[in-house]
Amino acid sequence: MTALLRIHAITPDSRVNGPGRRSVLHLQGCTLGCPACFNPQTHPHAGGTLRDVESLADELLSGQPDGVTVSGGEPFQQAPALVGLLRVLRGRGVDSILIFSGYSLSEIDALEGGPAGLEHTDVLVAGRYDPTVHVDDASLIASENQRIHFITGRHGPKDVDLSGGNVEITIRPDGSVTMTGFPPPAMRRAVGRLDD
Repeated sequence: MTALLRIHAITPDSRVNGPGRRSVLHLQGCTLGCPACFNPQTHPHAGGTLRDVESLADELLSGQPDGVTVSGGEPFQQAPALVGLLRVLRGRGVDSILIFSGYSLSEIDALEGGPAGLEHTDVLVAGRYDPTVHVDDASLIASENQRIHFITGRHGPKDVDLSGGNVEITIRPDGSVTMTGFPPPAMRRAVGRLDD
């Protein structure tokens, strides 16, 4: 049986969600409840769309990105299907996989399927978002309590320096606005008003 992932959206061709030009997969469903989460629309487990991992990999790799980033919702709340996708991506030659998780590394290690997911992950950005220690610097963390783990050694600190820009805003032909990256809270509010 083919593994299915519940997804929220795919952002192709991002340069602020890890090293190089990346496809970003936003999964649907999260119960962690971080205050002021940047992606609250990804929380309901009943939302989004179910996709099989093979067709998902086809779409993620269609633009020949330098790597793939998986974000939330919470990726490890769909660990079995996530592992299936990561295996397919590795099998197709993807050598740069980054995952954003609200769980800490030790919490992921304790989850069923967590260690298997980490086996196919190059960089893990881990920890719940805490708006009281929000950071506006050019890195992949949004709050000071979060940690970047370089799991395979394929990437290092210089690869996650976003000093060239850490926010992307896309206005689609239908007028909808999508923002990705690490915007400061005031920018989030301003862009949110554009999409109302």
